Amino acid sequence: MEHDRLLIIDFGSQVTQLIARRLRELSVYCEIHPFQNVTADFLAEFAPKAVIFSGGPASVIDEGSPRPPEAVFDLGVPILGICYGQQVMMQMLGGRVERGHGTAEFGRAFVTAGDDALGLLDGWFSEGDEQVWMSHGDHVSAIAPGFEVYGTSPNAPYAITADTSRNFYAVQFHPEVHHTPRGAKLYENFVRMAGFSGDWTMGAYREQAIAAIRAQVGDAKVICALSGGVDSSVAAALIHEAIGDQLTCVFVDHGLLRKDEGNEVVGMFRDHMNLSVIHAEEQELFLGELDGVSDPETKRKIIGKLFIDVFQKYADQIDGARFLAQGTLYPDVIESVSFSGGPSVTIKSHHNVGGLPEKMGLKLVEPLRELFKDEVRALGRELGLPANFIGRHPFPGPGLAIRCPGEITRAKLDILREADAVYIDQIRKHGLYDEIWQAFVAILPVRTVGVMGDGRTYDYACALRAVTSVDGMTADYYPFSHEFLGETATRIINEVPGINRVTYDITSKPPGTIEWE
Repeated sequence: MEHDRLLIIDFGSQVTQLIARRLRELSVYCEIHPFQNVTADFLAEFAPKAVIFSGGPASVIDEGSPRPPEAVFDLGVPILGICYGQQVMMQMLGGRVERGHGTAEFGRAFVTAGDDALGLLDGWFSEGDEQVWMSHGDHVSAIAPGFEVYGTSPNAPYAITADTSRNFYAVQFHPEVHHTPRGAKLYENFVRMAGFSGDWTMGAYREQAIAAIRAQVGDAKVICALSGGVDSSVAAALIHEAIGDQLTCVFVDHGLLRKDEGNEVVGMFRDHMNLSVIHAEEQELFLGELDGVSDPETKRKIIGKLFIDVFQKYADQIDGARFLAQGTLYPDVIESVSFSGGPSVTIKSHHNVGGLPEKMGLKLVEPLRELFKDEVRALGRELGLPANFIGRHPFPGPGLAIRCPGEITRAKLDILREADAVYIDQIRKHGLYDEIWQAFVAILPVRTVGVMGDGRTYDYACALRAVTSVDGMTADYYPFSHEFLGETATRIINEVPGINRVTYDITSKPPGTIEWE
């Protein structure tokens, strides 16, 4: 199935992924490609229905600054330039860009409408000036021939320009960010004018992916490392729908899972979805190797190595396996392509199984590699996965090991599981689970004196953590009410033997991280 495709040429902006997310939300299929990879031959093969130039940190005035190929302007398709993308359009098409000289803008600004209407701006300026987010040092000092001005800001006299005869549009601000409140409407107008049919749906993707999996795998067998997280769960369900019992999942239970998690994951896939699942109960192995270890990086390395060893042990029992399934997502694919042309950035370790494909001679099946996280959740709903699995908070590969600072013991893990279960139950009871990106309890490596029932206690302290985030790269603490925190602390202390003090972590990321280790 061929979709209408939009090409985003990336010039190094930190928010290029947000452009793609906005377009995917409009049911438009798009791909991000670094400018140096976009050649005339690439354009001919990709055949985009429209093109967007991203922002970027460079100056178009500098020699060797990023450029798209001249051929992009001869495609006859609509083009939208954003920030640096506007400036590079003007510079290449006969306009002029100059250094700041007092015209730089960083942060919130307001754009005033020009005298003429423009389809790109339908729905804008109905209530006066529009708030936008600016981030530019250079500025356009003369627009290219054929362009007209349709919006200005105090420091950007050419904030919105267009050559309507060629369907070229350019804005100095970033419509993809939250701080441009009606930015999504601008993208909606652009794809409507470009003639996109909005055919990028999860129903269509499901059919396309199933056909692609069948074509790739044939009659071979596939193994999947099933963590129980959203990505691996949706990948397993999709592949199973495509090839049935040719798929075997391996769920490694390392003893560092949340309360009842192992049985829940295996039960859902084995009993309710009829998947072949090997429940590798390796708690003693992992906890034995971690005994006495307190350094967080050492913990991670031990767990990572043991996971590979255990997975390979069970995978070797599957005759005829030629493929390994992974839940790689589109942000991982983007991150693995270096904008600068240098060595590729390594995909984060929790998105793969650490070199096993090469070691075992397996080929990869990655059916989610074109999707963002929210699209994976939508596909999971399309496949009929339970809502409580699709909407689960992220859970780290090392599990509770990195929520247990200091030495790991079975007793501390048992206390941590019970406290975490109470905390998450509280969040669900108050209807807050879906408002929070991630929430968990960390058991602290200190004991404190307390009083319970007129008696002295000397038990562990714990920290509650809950954050809001879009992508996990930055995060802020969730603003629970004092009533909620007091009620939760009381429940944990009353219901979880071994804890007599509860704190709440209000550190943002940065400077902190979401997890404690």
